[in-house]
Amino acid sequence: MEIKSYQNQAELFVKEYLLSDSVIPYTSVICGICACMMVYDLTQLFCNLYFKSYPNLSKIKQIEWCNRSISTFHAIFIATMSLYFVFWSELYSDHQYADLVVFQSSALSTFTLGVSVGYFLADLGMIIWFYPFLGGMEYVLHHLLSLAAVAYSMLTGEGQLYTFMVLISETTTPGVNLRWYLDTAGMKTSKAYLINGVVMFVTWLVARILLFVYLFYHIYLHYDQVKQVNTYGRLLILIVPVVLSVMNLTWFGKIIKGMRKTLAKRQ
Repeated sequence: MEIKSYQNQAELFVKEYLLSDSVIPYTSVICGICACMMVYDLTQLFCNLYFKSYPNLSKIKQIEWCNRSISTFHAIFIATMSLYFVFWSELYSDHQYADLVVFQSSALSTFTLGVSVGYFLADLGMIIWFYPFLGGMEYVLHHLLSLAAVAYSMLTGEGQLYTFMVLISETTTPGVNLRWYLDTAGMKTSKAYLINGVVMFVTWLVARILLFVYLFYHIYLHYDQVKQVNTYGRLLILIVPVVLSVMNLTWFGKIIKGMRKTLAKRQ
């Protein structure tokens, strides 16, 4: 009976406090940061035990190895949730609710965005702390823009649909990280490296080029609703995807050049 009482109290605490609408953003951000710390530590422990080459890496390479495991974990989580909200959930349907699509949100969608905010805070902190070893100014700009847009959408509930559309682009991150892992492990000439390059090219084309075209088309169709968002939110909805699109096209060009070099070496 005593155990049951503690269980009921714990469930009540989670429901009434941790998952209440007023504290979900803050709880979820903390959960995101803690998850990043946990993944970093587990990666470090696992690699020291099972990867013989890991202890031989330089200190900064080991840090980047663990940092990329965090971004891979976040990418899998947020891409899965974003795909669900955008294409399978009825939350952002034009006909499901009386609210305008730009103002629709839920406890789960807000919590998901909060976890992502926690990741961007943790990762941005690492990038700045070890600058420029984990990424240059373009990474800082990317994370600042993403952080501003995701945090605003989380706190206000506005434009969450477009935020999740942009976050679907994280599907490319595991491939990018795997490419780095293969390169670091000395497998740049392997078939796995080539296959990864092809998959990365396709996913980048779909998730960071074509999907953004669909995003802009959707904004165009619903611009009368977008105009009802306050000025700051409207700027984020309109400007952030444009800036990220330019960055995506620039990086896509680098991917194409990298693939050409890889194919040339294999001939």
